[in-house]
Amino acid sequence: MTTATVNGNRERESLGEFLLRAPAVGPALALIVAIVVFSLATDTFFDLDNLSTVVQQSLVVGTLALGQTLIILIAGIDLSNASSMVVATLVMAKLAAAGSNGFFALIVGVILTVVVGLFIGTLATRIKLPAFIITLGTFTGLTAVAKLIAGGQAVPVTDGLLQWLGTKRFLFGGIPITYGMTLALIMFLIVWYALTKTAWGKHVYAVGNAPESARLSGIKVNRTVISVYVVAGVCFGIAAWQALGRTPNADPNQFQLGNLDSITAVVLGGTSLFGGRGSVLGTLFGALVVAVLRSGLTQMGVDGNYQDLATGALLIVAVVVDRIARRGQQS
Repeated sequence: MTTATVNGNRERESLGEFLLRAPAVGPALALIVAIVVFSLATDTFFDLDNLSTVVQQSLVVGTLALGQTLIILIAGIDLSNASSMVVATLVMAKLAAAGSNGFFALIVGVILTVVVGLFIGTLATRIKLPAFIITLGTFTGLTAVAKLIAGGQAVPVTDGLLQWLGTKRFLFGGIPITYGMTLALIMFLIVWYALTKTAWGKHVYAVGNAPESARLSGIKVNRTVISVYVVAGVCFGIAAWQALGRTPNADPNQFQLGNLDSITAVVLGGTSLFGGRGSVLGTLFGALVVAVLRSGLTQMGVDGNYQDLATGALLIVAVVVDRIARRGQQS
């Protein structure tokens, strides 16, 4: 083997290690490519109003994906996050319609999603049931609960606080933003800080990588898992608030694929489905990629079924790439 070949292999290995250490690089590049492609393919995609709309459309899925990221980092999964969020929107809307204070309705909705997270985390740790089975059952049950609460019809929301996140302002006099965008950015920053700068974040990654090794090193694995589902529950409750700000109508039929869209955003963002590797920055890019893809294809006149097909194909590709990266890291 020549010296040039050895050096070339070292360079390739260094690049691979860099990509493993910075999983957000891939989705960031994918986002840039998607924006460029759709800007060239359509006349309106790169308009400020349209880009703002794309970001607004990504808020609910992005907030769901933020909580989902934490769960997947510990090698878990939550198929019930969107249905939990929908039930919360209906509870908030019903309470507000009955004359309750908007703040009280919001708190009750968030508490509901936290209780669901606590329930899932407790079953996963105490009874050792697979998270997939627990959340599949919870998803089915909450979907039925949402329809029972709604009584077959959507519930309009008129309370100002519950709609507040949809309030639009103009940055620098021309860039339209909403309070929901600001809140989502703050949430991502808080979770990023918690994962990268605190002992809790180190425990989350350790549990996702090797739970038995984490236990032997003194980490309280069960407590960490439950805390993750609880924090994710807070994210799902705020996602319900985001949803009402985006559309002031609580509908049991909304976000039927929200759970899958959130998983897609997380995996596209470079977080490993096998746990222990990923970042919230990647998830943010992943959520934006999903929103850009759907918006761009819609403007190009592509049928919604083909949009779902394209999103599903992206998810499969992302999982395959993650699997290959994992094997390369272990070899």
